[in-house]
Amino acid sequence: MVRRIPKHLVRKGMFIESVECPDTEFSGRRFLVQSDDTLRAILATSATYALVNPQKSTVDIDGAAPSTLQAEERQRTIETVAQATQTLRGSFDAVRMGQLQVEALNPVADEISDRIEASPDIFLKVTRLKSKDKGTYVHSLAVSALMMRLARSLGYAEDAMRELGVAGLLHDVGKLMVPNAILNKNGGLEAAERRVVRNHPEIGYRLLKEQGNVSEMILDICRYHHEALDGSGYPAGLKADRIGPEIRLATVCDVFEALTSTRPYKRPWTARDALNWMFDREQLFDKKMVIRLGGIFAD
Repeated sequence: MVRRIPKHLVRKGMFIESVECPDTEFSGRRFLVQSDDTLRAILATSATYALVNPQKSTVDIDGAAPSTLQAEERQRTIETVAQATQTLRGSFDAVRMGQLQVEALNPVADEISDRIEASPDIFLKVTRLKSKDKGTYVHSLAVSALMMRLARSLGYAEDAMRELGVAGLLHDVGKLMVPNAILNKNGGLEAAERRVVRNHPEIGYRLLKEQGNVSEMILDICRYHHEALDGSGYPAGLKADRIGPEIRLATVCDVFEALTSTRPYKRPWTARDALNWMFDREQLFDKKMVIRLGGIFAD
């Protein structure tokens, strides 16, 4: 008997009778899933479910309980985040030396995009477990994944979505120049420390600009992701008419990730509380972006 399962639970070895979406999105019918590219293509569709034939599958469909599949997805996400963190650390070091190869970050963006597409809630929980020494890197991975997932829901093309993902990976590169004693401080920051932190977007922008191979969109997101629609943000105090949609998207994802993460000075908020808080502050955040982001998470 054919089984109908959520698309994010599809694995290699499953025999797919059909994916419940228009043929223009995914025309494959009656095939065995054998590659990550096929899994990625299924995840990219608007489908919610796929029809799987257990008898023709080479993995045990009936014996795989949802809890087991979720455990497998969590482990795969943990491994992806660990590998991506190591790659991103190397890229940040390359920025410092003026040797960044931007294209090397495309596979990282693809991998974390797959993971958040497969299970946004699991991805968020895994990235909440960041340690102090990896905080900036894992935050950047999470923001990147959120940006790509939100961009997909807004209808961005694949290339533009990947570029946004790379922008998310690099948006906080300026924190290389912020002492860890400030970044990891348990109490409130003093005025001088706040000035140091608030300067990181401009520092990051200058570091990336010096590479000579970074797109204007990535540069803008690095420089302006702390701007607010009412002009109260930094470093330029831009107002709404000067803040483009990609920067708005990045800002919403950056703040959401910060609110839902454990920090030295606070407990993590739930996704619902973070979204409600942002929704109530339409003077700061693009409400359309907040609503779309909210549609990604179950809680």
